Amino acid sequence: MKNNFHLFWLTALMMLFGQSLSAHDFGVDGIYYNYLSQKDKTVCVTYKGEAGPYSFFYSNEYSGNVVIPESVTYSGTTYSVTSIGRDAFNGCTGLTSIEIPNSVTSISYRAFSDCTGLTSIEIPNSVTSIDEAAFYGCTGLTSIVVATGNSIYDSRNNCNAIIETSTNTLIAGCKNTIIPNSVTSIGYGAFLDCTGLTSIVIPNSVTSIGNRAFYGCEGVTSIEIPNSVTSIGKYAFYECSGLTSIFVDASNSVYDSRNNCNAIIETSTNTLIAGCKNTIIPN
Repeated sequence: MKNNFHLFWLTALMMLFGQSLSAHDFGVDGIYYNYLSQKDKTVCVTYKGEAGPYSFFYSNEYSGNVVIPESVTYSGTTYSVTSIGRDAFNGCTGLTSIEIPNSVTSISYRAFSDCTGLTSIEIPNSVTSIDEAAFYGCTGLTSIVVATGNSIYDSRNNCNAIIETSTNTLIAGCKNTIIPNSVTSIGYGAFLDCTGLTSIVIPNSVTSIGNRAFYGCEGVTSIEIPNSVTSIGKYAFYECSGLTSIFVDASNSVYDSRNNCNAIIETSTNTLIAGCKNTIIPN
């Protein structure tokens, strides 16, 4: 009776929002797809997500090495695989490697979020759009490479990160990332839940640190803010439980760490915006 009740409401919600009771339109060789355009014959990779009172969403079906094809044939029609959809591999902890074909142009929100077994990722030159949170919580990542022919993103200087070329914004990093001296911004959630990150050097080229940039980086023990940084977003160092030292360069015009307080203070307002376990709040 309880299960029937949940299924009733799930069905009602799906009808209300015009969704089917299955996350995928079809599956071939263990990979599931949704139609993007049947007219243009394009599809995106998605999760299985069979309907049920608790299992509608991603069901952790992908594991091991997954090779996404450039095209897939279903019911006599061949479709081009042009996107990795929202939550497609979310929470697939058994996924160890992924091959993204050169037909894919976009990687959607949380596409690989919490794929803790994934150790490396290569972005082909066809990809022109990567949504926020695409690689959140991929704690096992040690290598991130963008193909040299990509016109939108790069991994300059073998930095093990994804950088938006036109804005010099680092949008996704890992525990082996070395931030290049040409990066001017650390983007929203760039290192979110990167628990394996133990140290990071922020170069003097960086002017802004985005919201949640280092959120949940519990392995980081110290952070130094260079004098170039003029903007630090909300929750930038939230849940960095291992932090024992926070230092702002003395010549920074916007922030300070007066009296060796082990905190970041917004100078103009005397507002302490980030502290750690060794913080002493100045008078």
